[in-house]
Amino acid sequence: MSDNVAKDAGTASNEIDLQELVAQSDTGARNPAGAIGLMLSLIALSWSLFQLYYASTLPFLLTDLIGINVTLNSDTARSVHLAFALFLATMAYPLFKNSSRTHVPWYDWVLSALAVTACMYLVFNKEAISARAGLPTQADLIISTIGLLSVLIATYRALGLPLVIVASVFLFYVFFGDQPFIPEVIQWKGASYGKAMWHYWMQTEGVFGIALGVSASMIFLFVLFGAMLDQAGAGNYFIKVAFALLGHLRGGPAKAAVVSSAMTGLISGSSIANTVTTGTFTIPLMKRVGFKPETAGAVEVSSSVNGQIMPPVMGAAAFLMVEYVGVTYLDVVRHAILPASISYIALLYIVHLEALKAGMQGLPKPGPAKTVIQSILGVLTGFLSLAILAAVLHYGLGWTKQVFGDSTFEAVIVIFLAAYLGLLFVASKRPDLELDDPDAPVTTLPEFIPTLLTGLYYLLPIIVLVWCLMIERFSPGLSAYWASVGMILILLTQKPIKALMRASGNVGAAAREGVADLIKGLISGARNMIGIAVATAAAGIIVGTISLTGAHQIMGEFIEFLSGGNLMLMLVLVAIFSLILGMGLPTTANYIVVSSLMAGVVVEIGAMNGLIVPLIAVHLFVFYFGLMADVTPPVGLASFAAAAISRGDPIKTGFTAFFYSLRTVALPFLFIFNTDLLLIDVGPIEAVFVFFVATIAMMLFAAGTQGYFFARNKIWEAVALLLIAFTLFRPGFWLDMVQPPYVSTPPATLFQTASDVPDDGYLKLVVRGPDFDNPDQFHETFVELPLGAKGDGENRVTDAGLTVMMEGDKAVLEEPFPGTPYFEKFSSFDFYGDQPVEVIDVQEQAERLPKEVFYIPALLLLFGVVALQRRRTDVPAF
Repeated sequence: MSDNVAKDAGTASNEIDLQELVAQSDTGARNPAGAIGLMLSLIALSWSLFQLYYASTLPFLLTDLIGINVTLNSDTARSVHLAFALFLATMAYPLFKNSSRTHVPWYDWVLSALAVTACMYLVFNKEAISARAGLPTQADLIISTIGLLSVLIATYRALGLPLVIVASVFLFYVFFGDQPFIPEVIQWKGASYGKAMWHYWMQTEGVFGIALGVSASMIFLFVLFGAMLDQAGAGNYFIKVAFALLGHLRGGPAKAAVVSSAMTGLISGSSIANTVTTGTFTIPLMKRVGFKPETAGAVEVSSSVNGQIMPPVMGAAAFLMVEYVGVTYLDVVRHAILPASISYIALLYIVHLEALKAGMQGLPKPGPAKTVIQSILGVLTGFLSLAILAAVLHYGLGWTKQVFGDSTFEAVIVIFLAAYLGLLFVASKRPDLELDDPDAPVTTLPEFIPTLLTGLYYLLPIIVLVWCLMIERFSPGLSAYWASVGMILILLTQKPIKALMRASGNVGAAAREGVADLIKGLISGARNMIGIAVATAAAGIIVGTISLTGAHQIMGEFIEFLSGGNLMLMLVLVAIFSLILGMGLPTTANYIVVSSLMAGVVVEIGAMNGLIVPLIAVHLFVFYFGLMADVTPPVGLASFAAAAISRGDPIKTGFTAFFYSLRTVALPFLFIFNTDLLLIDVGPIEAVFVFFVATIAMMLFAAGTQGYFFARNKIWEAVALLLIAFTLFRPGFWLDMVQPPYVSTPPATLFQTASDVPDDGYLKLVVRGPDFDNPDQFHETFVELPLGAKGDGENRVTDAGLTVMMEGDKAVLEEPFPGTPYFEKFSSFDFYGDQPVEVIDVQEQAERLPKEVFYIPALLLLFGVVALQRRRTDVPAF
């Protein structure tokens, strides 16, 4: 009896600790009761309603109706957005560890009032501020100082010291970067207090920059959508479906953890929240079927962190990439989907290998046992069903546009309502899914089809989101708004309509529950956004410093110095710096910091080494490594959360998770050199081939690093598997050793060479010239010149954005005009010095063997390894 009591007490204590961890990192640990608690809930509710109002067409309708302009411009929305965030951060996150969690001390009221005043000052004085641009008054400086201090204090409360320290270092550099104690190599001219404060607070270059704008216009709505989806019961539904589908396989609970974390990660912006949400249920079950505590925690951490690289949300970084890279949201999703998918498939395979090594079995499945053939047919049927569903969505959604024309939107609303009522009727015939006790014994798994049918209507708002993005081509913010409207309808009506259809229960009470669920979802969405909004504001200090001082160029020179110009060493250093900069930061701030400092470094040094890397590949590279900070000790917060559930060692859990995440570490290096993985310039058929080959390669990489394939690997077999994986990922590496990729021609023949290039081909130019800051030094860079349609060579070069003058055997470049493609690229050259900027080499694509020819020896080696390992084992591969 006493043992059971102790166990229950330990479990309860553990749950409290986990809730505290999530609260401290995501929603705020303070939750006062009484009138103050009600007020904070109303403020959070008001923030969500404000964001819905701002995203909707209601302001424009009201303006037309009442004749008074009630629309909000972007600058006003950012100020109000930050005012809500700073107020709630001050109220929800205690300033000190020993501060009360149940009431708000007097100094927090003062700090919150000052923070709101600093933000709203910009709203009520916007016309006067714009009239004195760059000439701050005494009041402007006081307000700016209060505002910056409020952001830093709120950042400390919500996110801890790491981001505060980073932002403070950048602030210090702005004011003292010209002092003698600063190394000469990183000195700059310095800024006056007035100039800096105006830059940071009074305009949209600092705190109120792009990052906060994206937070206000897009990120909030996606976080709100995810919070309402979870409040409706979708999170539990995803977990149950994953277990019903995969729980009977070897290591089934771990595989279900991966899939459920992937589905939860689609709507979550936090690695820690994802780890705790799914891990509370999955980790105990993994331990029950034989996984060690550290292994169970590491699997959950790896899959939860991977949720941050999975579109559509990507920890809110997807929307920031839209602004920073200058591509559409759909482009970001298209480029990111393949690496994220094969990374998840590889993690499933790693779990399978761990289960094979330990001789594990799955959980008992309801119904008669199936033969191997039936299981394989079941898997194939599942894949076929997904393919059919994807095809129906794609062509069916497009069909609505063609049939209904201008009335498509209204027609889709009717279709949505009809589908919702139909799926709700199907769900009402089955009992609602209940949250299970993870410590209770599992005697059998839920049946897949009945479980699936209980919540299919949760997918409807996601379909609305996809339809708005892909068919109507709405902005991400407006798309998330309509998806949120769908979720509001579901939250309000699912319980009363089910009660009505079942002809049981009190419909009025169910309707009141629906209203309560909606309010909870709106409040939860706002509280989930506090840390993200504060993080984007604090990151704006860093971005503002970079735009004011050019610090990213100094960082580039520093890394170039450390790497000695070696491309691979440079990429490794950038990866390490991104990992260090990301420690302790939430996903959003993490991406802003590492991309602002590191992305330009990869582009610039890569160009110097002849590697022209698309900007989206660079941003994904630094994003991936910044995220690894959530896994890696000693700061891996997600690993600590998983260890709290598994009761394993947190450091060992972190290192195991990092080891499982080696596939995520390898991917960025691979898509830097092979942009096919990002589906850049890849057609639909080729995309399927790339996905197939890359998936096999990543599974072989997992087998090589995990020490097990069909049997335990010998050392040479592990090396062979890694070599095969590398060849499948990057066959061009071997082809470059056999046949050079480019043929060099003299600069004097540039125009003739350009005229011979086929339609939509390109040339690679090596440009050399004096440095703008130090004319006595020369540097070189590579330029990829797309030539468009075939025609006169000089016209093709000019149309591509370069003006070249032939002077004897020299091809001299003239300075590109502002706004042209190469203006920024060549800004480091001095075009008015004694020595000209010239093209010193013209490289044309060489005619070569197809790189896929190297798949043949790789596959032959693979068959050899398989044959040898199959002779050493009688354990079934699946």
